[in-house]
Amino acid sequence: MDSVFFSTLKLTPLPNASFSNRHFASLSLLSRKFPIRRLSVKASSSAPSTSTANSQTIKIISMPTKPIEGQKTGTSGLRKKVKVFIEENYLANWIQALFNSLPPEDYKDGVLVLGGDGRYFNREAAQIIIKIAAGNGVGKILVGKEGIMSTPAVSAVIRKQKANGGFIMSASHNPGGPEYDWGIKFNYSSGQPAPETITDKIYGNTLSISEIKMVDIPDIDLSCLGVTTYGNFSVEVVDPVSDYLELLENVFDFQLIKGLLSRSDFRFTFDAMHAVTGAYAKPIFVDKLGASPDSISNGVPLEDFGHGHPDPNLTYAKDLVNIMYGVNGPDFGAASDGDGDRNMILGRSFFVTPSDSVAIIAANAQEAIPYFQSGPKGLARSMPTSGALDRVAEKLTLPFFEVPTGWKFFGNLMDAGKLSICGEESFGTGSDHIREKDGIWAVLAWLSIIAYRNKDKKPGEKLASVADVVKEHWATYGRNFFSRYDYEECESEGANKMIEYLRDLVSKSKAGEKYGNYALQFADDFSYTDPVDGSVASKQGVRFVFTDGSRIIYRLSGTGSAGATVRIYIEQFEPDVSKHEMDAQAALKPLIDLALSLSKLKDFTGREKPTVIT
Repeated sequence: MDSVFFSTLKLTPLPNASFSNRHFASLSLLSRKFPIRRLSVKASSSAPSTSTANSQTIKIISMPTKPIEGQKTGTSGLRKKVKVFIEENYLANWIQALFNSLPPEDYKDGVLVLGGDGRYFNREAAQIIIKIAAGNGVGKILVGKEGIMSTPAVSAVIRKQKANGGFIMSASHNPGGPEYDWGIKFNYSSGQPAPETITDKIYGNTLSISEIKMVDIPDIDLSCLGVTTYGNFSVEVVDPVSDYLELLENVFDFQLIKGLLSRSDFRFTFDAMHAVTGAYAKPIFVDKLGASPDSISNGVPLEDFGHGHPDPNLTYAKDLVNIMYGVNGPDFGAASDGDGDRNMILGRSFFVTPSDSVAIIAANAQEAIPYFQSGPKGLARSMPTSGALDRVAEKLTLPFFEVPTGWKFFGNLMDAGKLSICGEESFGTGSDHIREKDGIWAVLAWLSIIAYRNKDKKPGEKLASVADVVKEHWATYGRNFFSRYDYEECESEGANKMIEYLRDLVSKSKAGEKYGNYALQFADDFSYTDPVDGSVASKQGVRFVFTDGSRIIYRLSGTGSAGATVRIYIEQFEPDVSKHEMDAQAALKPLIDLALSLSKLKDFTGREKPTVIT
């Protein structure tokens, strides 16, 4: 191949090279294990440094490569085990395939953001991404200090800095460490995850890729704020908190929340699960809002999340659950996941389901959150999420949308001005302040609601609690009993056969058919036509909807890194207030039994019990 120039960047062929080539110090380490490290993202007390390379040209190396199987992007990027990503050129191929899939005007001489959740392999991956970005003509990379930046913060920085897009290094709520998971995804200039039109192109290009373009520069020091420049390419290491915090201060009434957190009769706790929100919890909850420093637990980001599973649910956030359900537990508890986009909300001895959470936020947003003082533009939920939000939209006469699972489906509606508040039953909640779900936003939304309800309460007066707010909501709107059964890391073959079996049942089903005590209204495999661009997403979940409004839904999740996760969703609406405090598992037992027998799950997967029940 002849040498090619991009501005001042010089491209030189490099035969028989790979990303373990001796020319690249960071990449030659991929054959050994890295120690687990504590990650510190405290801003430097000194001014950011600036360094400029002497040369005005940097050499781009064209590195031959071959396609690698298994790089199809799921609903939230590409996720695999670390041992897969450190294979020769595995990550590099995907990054180059991404650039091959984008129009040049979307990145040439442009600005891209780079951040991640702090998990194992992020630092090494950041150097690979930086060098390939430069090799493809990107003008500047904004990277969080130590490579840290939560998923919602990446979206916020993209939008504030008017960047062309950004890379997020995360496997979200999946475990981290040498034996566990790593992931990568790309967000566009609006801050939202890349649409399927792009992810499909990326996969197609991974099947035909033949070269990787990268620059021959030293590794960038990610431990210090500042700018490093090589020719026309620069990397700026930025504070991962500041832009995001500024945005949140414009959304919420921080003084209102501070008044609640400073009360002697209100106790708050937040579990960062040794994940990325550990970098945000102290600056936001403690420094800005006045919470006690000891209200933050597991607040130091660790590359293996402290050997934990950073998924904020009743199973994996058990430490927080035990505290909240203990004797004289705190008034309010919350947790967030690996990359900071999910949340769990708890009151004293009280769990708020994610489906209820988004509905309650929507119902109270206009009075409690300044950002929504003119009222929400519209509401939306993912298809498996309970219908609690539908009832709020109906009462408030707001536009309502039901979309497939995957936050990218909300983005188009937001960009078109049709949507303000949305959520997923998988502990994801957010609004149009960014284009990602946002764990800390959800916590602040709930604190705003509780603070607003108690703003006139004097010391000694009984405070309205989380449970009070939820039960009042049920009394107004009715309760949607909801549960999700997760069967993680099932054999893919058996899981796929089960879904095909269910699709066959759907094709033969007829309205009015009896399923035990339930009469079928309709059954289908959910399909969605985007009202903004007309794009169609099909086969998004098998649904059995009954005449009383009850639903059973079956999906295979795209967020795992190995095998298949089977998810079964069960929902039943109950308008009778006298039944609202029933245990959800007891209220739903007949429907749960029907869901398991209808799917023949045990026969297809061999599983006796779910991994997680929500």
